[in-house]
Amino acid sequence: MIVLKATQDKVLSVLQSVAGIVERRHTLPILANVLIRKTGSSLQLTTSDLEIQIRTTSELDGDAGNFTTTVGARKLIDILRTMPSDQTVSLESNQSKLILKGGKSRFTLQSLPAEDFPLVQEAANFGPSFSVPQKTLKELLHQVSFSMAVHDIRYYLNGILFVAEGKQLSLVATDGHRLAFSSATLDVEVPRQEVILPRKTVLELQRLLSDKEGAIEMQFAGNQAKFTFDGMEFVTKLVEGKFPDYNRVIPKNHKNTITMGRTALLATLQRTAILTSEKFKGVRLNLEPGVLRVASSNAEQEEAVDELEIDYSGDAIEIGFNVTYLIDALTNMDQDMVQVDLADSNSSALITIPENTTFKYVVMPMRI
Repeated sequence: MIVLKATQDKVLSVLQSVAGIVERRHTLPILANVLIRKTGSSLQLTTSDLEIQIRTTSELDGDAGNFTTTVGARKLIDILRTMPSDQTVSLESNQSKLILKGGKSRFTLQSLPAEDFPLVQEAANFGPSFSVPQKTLKELLHQVSFSMAVHDIRYYLNGILFVAEGKQLSLVATDGHRLAFSSATLDVEVPRQEVILPRKTVLELQRLLSDKEGAIEMQFAGNQAKFTFDGMEFVTKLVEGKFPDYNRVIPKNHKNTITMGRTALLATLQRTAILTSEKFKGVRLNLEPGVLRVASSNAEQEEAVDELEIDYSGDAIEIGFNVTYLIDALTNMDQDMVQVDLADSNSSALITIPENTTFKYVVMPMRI
């Protein structure tokens, strides 16, 4: 009674696409499982952690027999990984067991009833759907996700703000010390929608999105978002709460501007970061006409100083920053040139790409 056949690489890839959210230890044991639903030659896999649900459908070989069961997702992946990628594997469901065969190997896995699997209740009324190329959304997420907070009691900071309005999609993340903003143009006009995606959802989307030209379709409801791409449907709970007004945080009209090579600045910061204190990671930037001096020191009285020649004729400014925040921003950009706008030693810095308004990064100064 072989009910489903496919090569190892095909079964493994569809399984891995949904298994990222599965946690081995869960209060509900069935949430460590993947829900397998076979209808004719169509295989549908679903995973859930009660807040996110991922479902993918693919066509595989098989007889007309249908079955639905749940089985440990990680075990199934671990077994498949040990098999050759071109080997044909078969799955069959037999009472409370799932039998996996490949070559001369045979594995009998414990299964749990499909009707016990807690599916996420989808919102009744999603807003209008709109789409962007997967590559675009992947880039937007990459440009802002490093600024998300981690386990902040202000739970609305542990994620990314999505704002769709008119023909613009903007993503914003902040942890209270820095803020990243990135935007892209949509093909269609959409009414204003503003939601906060949780951190886990953001990380999972980054894992799943490809650099292909294919589109990802998005829909938002009051407390849910739905993403559809590559035969996959991704439903997630949203973070409730009011995101800070990011427009007030982004500095306007800073009068001192430096435009310089991104890689040279990054290398200087990485060198001076080595001798910062473990706790505060502070570096001092001394800005004078024609030169930028970066210095750091630590409790062992070690110090580093590095200089860059720059095209600058503005005010002399001495300002301190957490060097990690600067390095994060520069590492997540791939442009050759970077622009830094400063007002004085007490105001936040604005880092942008010259002649490009789609990316803005704000970092607060620190006392050193």
